[in-house]
Amino acid sequence: MEKNFKLRGGQTLPVGGKTLVMGIINVTPDSFSDGGKFFSPEKTFAHAKKLAEDGADILDIGAESTRPEAVALSADEEFARLKKVLPALKDIGVPISIDTYKPEVAERALEMGAEIINDVHGLEDARMIEVAKKYDVPVVVVHSEKCSDCDIVEDVKTFFRQTAANCAARGFDTEKIIFDPGIGFGKTHEECLTILRRLDELKTLDGKEISLLIGVSRKSFIGWATGLELGERDAATGALCVCAINNGVNIVRVHNVEMISRMCQMTDRLRGDF
Repeated sequence: MEKNFKLRGGQTLPVGGKTLVMGIINVTPDSFSDGGKFFSPEKTFAHAKKLAEDGADILDIGAESTRPEAVALSADEEFARLKKVLPALKDIGVPISIDTYKPEVAERALEMGAEIINDVHGLEDARMIEVAKKYDVPVVVVHSEKCSDCDIVEDVKTFFRQTAANCAARGFDTEKIIFDPGIGFGKTHEECLTILRRLDELKTLDGKEISLLIGVSRKSFIGWATGLELGERDAATGALCVCAINNGVNIVRVHNVEMISRMCQMTDRLRGDF
């Protein structure tokens, strides 16, 4: 079922039709895969433009690394990195997602043209719901909690259900939620594989189809499963994305947009979607 997300800039983001590719942009010196590569405004803009040309439907920009043991930033420090690059990114013509768990950073980024929130802390800070409601924007909600002695898929479903209830209670349209099971966040490598094997169980929540995103790009569980080094994991990432699409995922978040957008396009065609 296709949903058309109306964005603040006048664009429409159709979720549920062709697979959407979210290109990753890290304006950080310490992200696990590409920290420091795109830290200057000029490099960030050039990289974002290349991702758009390669097929990115969304550009997801983050200024604080979410890798394990990364140094946390204050809201002011995080936004100081973003404000240097956001004005130029608006001119590329691709919707901008702001990857942050801080409501004050999200709000300031939305004021500068971002149109989607990607909250890796899963709306843990309820103020983020108020920001999303105020600006009427889609929000990606990531499951990042550890699961002790439980069924990880059922735990994710419980989290999704509670998140929807919390948003509804605060008057935020739950149709604007895009759920992310949080591969690599607070999970063992085996739990990551379990979620990917059982993605079809997450596609509906209490009988209702939901919008689903996954981010597996170059993550450590791929190295654990295959022995591949960080720079060798794009093909394995693509294979996981293809499997995910076949199990109901609508959006894939990746570094190598050129390779994986082609894989998504072919998968969609084989499925008869496009």
